[in-house]
Amino acid sequence: MTEQMDDKELLIRFRNETSREAAFTSIIKKYQEKLYWHIRRMVIEHEDANDVLQNMFIKVWRSLDNFREDSQLYTWLYRIATNESLTFLEKQKKHPSLSLSDYDGYLTNKITADQHFDSNKLEWKLQLAIQKLPEKQRVVFCLRYYEEMPYEEMSRVLETSEGALKASYHHAVKKIEDFILHH
Repeated sequence: MTEQMDDKELLIRFRNETSREAAFTSIIKKYQEKLYWHIRRMVIEHEDANDVLQNMFIKVWRSLDNFREDSQLYTWLYRIATNESLTFLEKQKKHPSLSLSDYDGYLTNKITADQHFDSNKLEWKLQLAIQKLPEKQRVVFCLRYYEEMPYEEMSRVLETSEGALKASYHHAVKKIEDFILHH
């Protein structure tokens, strides 16, 4: 089996009982690294990102049969990854030991506690700035900045109009610039 089979072929194989597991393994291999980083940028910690990724792939396994190929497979996977990340963050916020104002500090502390953290380095300032964004803006910023995803594609992933996404990205960039200039 070739390493990078195209998605259509993988889906055909997934729908066939005898090649289902092999096809699913190939889908995971093909996308897990990109999805891991997409999730990690939202939830910050490696362990959390791994948990979210696992949950996401369990959901994918259960619902891949119902995937109506009206979008790209990776668009659909990003949508599930994004929703799982947001669900995870919502649960964290409801955690009895953290108030909402503590939660932002909690994410910031996770970043500053990293052994490689250097507050003078731009990429760390960027990470801290991203954490200050509202979740939806954070998702839009990460998909655009890190994944270089076109707005058209993003609009399918997030089920939001391109205009709203452009506005969100613009606001996110403005907030990040302000944060970096003043910290």
